[in-house]
Amino acid sequence: MRQSLILRLARIRRPVATSAPARLFRRLRAIAVGATAAAGLVAASPEGGAAHEIPRSVAVIAYLKPEGNTYRIVARVPLEAMRDIQWPLRGPGYLELAHLDTLLRDGVKIWIADNIRLYEGARLVEPATIANARVSLQSDRSFETYATAVAHFREKPLPPETDLAWQQAIVDLELVYQVESASSRFSIAPTLARLGVRTTTVLHFLPASGGEHTFTYLGDPGLVHLEPRWFQAAGQFISLGFEHILGGLDHLLFIICLVIPFRRLRPLIVIATSFTAAHSVTMVASALGYAPTALWFPPLVEVLIAASIVYTALENIIGARMERRWMIAFGFGLVHGFGFSFALRESLQFAGNHLAVSLAMFNVGVEIGQVFVLLLAVPALNWLFRRIPERAGTIVASALVAHVAWHWMADRWGEFRSFRIEPPALDAAFAVMVFRAALLVAVLAAAVWAGRPMIARVLTGGARGRAAPG
Repeated sequence: MRQSLILRLARIRRPVATSAPARLFRRLRAIAVGATAAAGLVAASPEGGAAHEIPRSVAVIAYLKPEGNTYRIVARVPLEAMRDIQWPLRGPGYLELAHLDTLLRDGVKIWIADNIRLYEGARLVEPATIANARVSLQSDRSFETYATAVAHFREKPLPPETDLAWQQAIVDLELVYQVESASSRFSIAPTLARLGVRTTTVLHFLPASGGEHTFTYLGDPGLVHLEPRWFQAAGQFISLGFEHILGGLDHLLFIICLVIPFRRLRPLIVIATSFTAAHSVTMVASALGYAPTALWFPPLVEVLIAASIVYTALENIIGARMERRWMIAFGFGLVHGFGFSFALRESLQFAGNHLAVSLAMFNVGVEIGQVFVLLLAVPALNWLFRRIPERAGTIVASALVAHVAWHWMADRWGEFRSFRIEPPALDAAFAVMVFRAALLVAVLAAAVWAGRPMIARVLTGGARGRAAPG
């Protein structure tokens, strides 16, 4: 048969000459035939037809429980988050459940098990064994508790004839690690953010001593100490505070604006101390739940932070006075403290039983970040003002900062206006909140009033009272 086919092909005479349009037509026809054949092969293949785009939003639910010499993780993830795997399909896109077991375990290993590192103390635990992996319907409610999630694996799987679209399937999995003792202190480093554009994980830790700790985070959290010691919480929150201040451009611009006209040691100490004292008060109060919880409050704080930069920059242009600048730093520091607390509030879940230590160390991290910025900014400004008139440089730099902050303020104001502010209910809870706010304002005002003479003595010890003219 093969020889006869070759002979037939040999008898076909090649045309001596053809026109360019004819050659172009044949090439296009060959391309079309090839594309049609390839599409037919893909459609006919039992493993074809499943698109693998990155899901926009992925939710992961996981339970972690040490028992004896084993550490068990049961988790639920969407099947579509496990990409680059051609799931066996039938009909209009239903999963071939009878041919899914091996591919499902491969997907769990590649996308889940290989991206979770478990530590027992400082020791990295050996990779997990995949004890179970199955698909479930989205309506399945087994993962409401750890007990029902584990019991789910003892039930019969879905019947092979179930019509389940692959985009709507849920993967339930069980990973088992071998550990030395269930009473050890464990840490986990999951890197599951690549499952989707936005991956949210709800992690329930059930320690051997009883109880349950729930962590909810977006993306990859880094190394999570499930039962942190005080020094672990301290180190984590120092790093968090340092990263937050360096990552917040609006906070940095405000700090630089504060010190542009005052770059000697004593004014710097007074301004930095005033700003630190103020934002520490509102940061801790807000993190402990003493701030408004309405949805419009964070956008309002962002507007006020931008407004603080605009005001400080304009005051630099007009002519800042040292006897006012420390009070400006204190007043606006109260606003910036709320901004710090929004990042801190979500991270307190990682503090364990060391809330006070974590709050204090976050503030320490923020202060280290501020000092680091000032150590870079002040020499840079001094170098600049040795080459151009100081007054002119102050005006130009402040005008640029004011321009940027004005656009921030306008954009954030537009976002704030999109929220509908409902009048508060005049009840006992509202009265308590007003009383607390009034008491806090009174204490802060008394502290500022009492501190004015001491600060005046510090400033008259050699610091400049006014911005030096250019």
